Amino acid sequence: MAEPWATLGVDLHLEPTGPGLRRGLTDALREAVRSGRLAPGTRLPSSRTLAADLGIARNTVADAYADLVAEGWLTARQGSGTRVAEGVPAVPTGQRGRTAVPSPGAASPPRELHRPAYDLRPGTPDLASFPRAEWLKAARRAVTAAPHEALGYGDPRGRVELRTALAGYLARARGVRTDPGRVLVVAGFVHALEVLGAVLRARGVRTVAVESYRLDQHERLLTATGLRTRPLPFDGLGTDPVPPADVGAVLLTPAHQFPMGVPLHRDRRAAVVDWARRTGGLVLEDDYDGEFRYDRQPVGALQGLDPDHVVYLGTASKSLAPGLRLAWAVLPPGLAEEAAAAKGHIDTCGVLDQLTLAEFIASGAYDRQVRSARLRYRRRRDALVTALAAASPGARVTGIAAGLHAVVSLPPGAERSVVRAAAWQGLALYGLSYFRHEAAVADPLDALVVGYGTPPDHAWAGALAALCRVLP
Repeated sequence: MAEPWATLGVDLHLEPTGPGLRRGLTDALREAVRSGRLAPGTRLPSSRTLAADLGIARNTVADAYADLVAEGWLTARQGSGTRVAEGVPAVPTGQRGRTAVPSPGAASPPRELHRPAYDLRPGTPDLASFPRAEWLKAARRAVTAAPHEALGYGDPRGRVELRTALAGYLARARGVRTDPGRVLVVAGFVHALEVLGAVLRARGVRTVAVESYRLDQHERLLTATGLRTRPLPFDGLGTDPVPPADVGAVLLTPAHQFPMGVPLHRDRRAAVVDWARRTGGLVLEDDYDGEFRYDRQPVGALQGLDPDHVVYLGTASKSLAPGLRLAWAVLPPGLAEEAAAAKGHIDTCGVLDQLTLAEFIASGAYDRQVRSARLRYRRRRDALVTALAAASPGARVTGIAAGLHAVVSLPPGAERSVVRAAAWQGLALYGLSYFRHEAAVADPLDALVVGYGTPPDHAWAGALAALCRVLP
């Protein structure tokens, strides 16, 4: 009897493009699914067959498959091969651009995609812990007290109530030096980068230095505004932040480097501020989880060293929820008006959520939420460290005790096999190489980036057990 057609190796037309074979193949496969050329349930060629067809290494195909399984575009089960996930929303040819697809700054695909059994990708908090009751109380108070004019088009900088509340909170909790007039409310960190990219281009900046390990979505966003990016060196002390002479700005995560998990060394904090003063350059400080330090008092914001040369960027995405689409930029005095003009002539962030967040902060509910979340994530990190020590002597957590993710070092050469094994078990997980800049000069490291914030409390034990099962 003839073998089923799918097991003979289906013909699959792909044109990998972009930097790197793995990323090019991943993008081509994702687009084939998104466009509807590969329908849900379609069985893909084996990694060996597709590698032979394309003339590339089998590991490259296997890694691309594993990435797309982790993202939810594909499923992989022992005995049934790799298939296009059911429920993936295709974009018919005549409707391109009208169906929601992942934005350049999105940390994960749309919610409509097939969900893994456990999600340990970094970037999202425990959404089940959102303080609904307290938020509703704050919303009722804020809407009741809001003046009629608050419901108009509004100041492009954002509501003054929120800017005032943020200025006070950031000064108290993060050591930021500012006033409400220099705070710009934006619709998420991605929006802030879009605005700043336009401002930097208008100022004549052409190149921005970024960290060797980073979110490539942020890099692509800067590139889309017409800027070039250049990776900074990374060594035993973390990022070396002083860029070459032709760089006009540098994007850093100084309190808790993403994803490596180390703070910027104190000498290097001083060095990058000195560089900005000497050259007139700008430091863009991404303080994405600076409030979540578990072993000591959080490191203060870099902006406090020089408010005239550092742009402070914060967000409610980790402390509350990314769906609020609320973030903020604290700008140097000479940059505030330019950034407001680049944002637009009217406020583009929902005014009711702005007023609610202002009341949430002013009432003390925000501080209570942060303290509660800090305790929850600290317990999860402690459980992760304990479980890994018992399950795999070759895997250990590195970096400081902070944030919503941890880097788990692996024996040399183990990262690819672990990520593939995780995908087979329905565990969404990223290897450290996923975040490495293509032009980085430091030697690559084998490790996992484990996001322990995403699973709800009831699923955390299962997610941790699944992780331990795939470790070498």
